[in-house]
Amino acid sequence: MTFKDQFPKIKYSDLKSRQKENFNFHKVASVLANYGFNSMRLNDDWQGADFISVHISNGEIIKVQLKGRFTIDKKYIQKDLYIAFIENEKIKIYMHDDAIDILPENIKKSNSWKNTGLYSWGKTPVFYDSIITVLNN
Repeated sequence: MTFKDQFPKIKYSDLKSRQKENFNFHKVASVLANYGFNSMRLNDDWQGADFISVHISNGEIIKVQLKGRFTIDKKYIQKDLYIAFIENEKIKIYMHDDAIDILPENIKKSNSWKNTGLYSWGKTPVFYDSIITVLNN
């Protein structure tokens, strides 16, 4: 019996919430490794981060928050935090405060932003393309 016979690929949609978060961490961390980063999962969010990644050459540390989609949140402002998510099987990453800097007026005036300080999109708006990096395998 082959490995694939014994362990068929899973369906992401069948995973529970915590399982999806673990899956996403491993996917993002594996791609960050291609860019020289060693990623370490945190047991508890630290300064808004789900994990930290240390670059092998210069020791730079980045803090990363995993999300299911493009998200901005007032609680992440000025935390020097990257947001990473998977959209259409592509791993995308951006600096949270860069997204805040170009937040359109209509969003700033929305009830969601005013009352909850949270806003997300099912599909990333085109106006954010300039700050998003698509990480390649």
